[in-house]
Amino acid sequence: MSPRARRGRPPARRRTRARRPGKRRQRAEDRVIGLLVAAVVAVALMVAVVDWLLAHRWILVVVGTLAVLAGGVRLHQKQQRARWEAVRTQGLRYGLSQLDALHHSRFEDAVRDLMRRDGCRDAVRSGGGGDLGADVKATDPYGRRWVIQCKHRRNGLAGAAVGTPDLQVLNGTARQVHGADVAVIVTNGRVTAPAVAFATQQRLHVVDRHTLAVWASGSRPLWELLRAVPPPRRPTELS
Repeated sequence: MSPRARRGRPPARRRTRARRPGKRRQRAEDRVIGLLVAAVVAVALMVAVVDWLLAHRWILVVVGTLAVLAGGVRLHQKQQRARWEAVRTQGLRYGLSQLDALHHSRFEDAVRDLMRRDGCRDAVRSGGGGDLGADVKATDPYGRRWVIQCKHRRNGLAGAAVGTPDLQVLNGTARQVHGADVAVIVTNGRVTAPAVAFATQQRLHVVDRHTLAVWASGSRPLWELLRAVPPPRRPTELS
């Protein structure tokens, strides 16, 4: 066929088919219809329940009374636990054998609890990675801020002695970083003589095994067992 004949032919028409809704669209519509039906059913059930309760108001009264009683019981239990915790804290005692057997983190908890026993209600354990030498922080009843570093030795006196480097860490962060009025290092083990001398020069306080035994087994607060503790920040009933 010649090129002229091809040019004279009209272009063939493409057949077009009517597009039907896809399966995804149908599923979406079914999902919307299902949600609407569920919402209508939920509203109908809610209305039915409200109508039934209005017709039986005594049930609302009973439920409200039980809720009030349950709240009262919970409040009483909470207050009772607080009373028992106060009694336990006030009577808290530790022996050196108990302290030796503790994990180092539990030893820090024990020091925190002893500070609470002495009246430092805000005493918290802050030991862990990045504590910057502060394992326990507390404010005593006289307003003084305590920062305590704990050095637990599982073998007690047979364990490694606390040396000057440990005191240097405390000295570098207790006041400058944590705002301490009283910086203390507590151990159930030994403290070297140079470390004790360094602590005296830098106005740090050392609680060695002997002092710890007296503090943990008695009712005297720690500030009565240490020398040269700073004066109170504010007058209190104990002043």
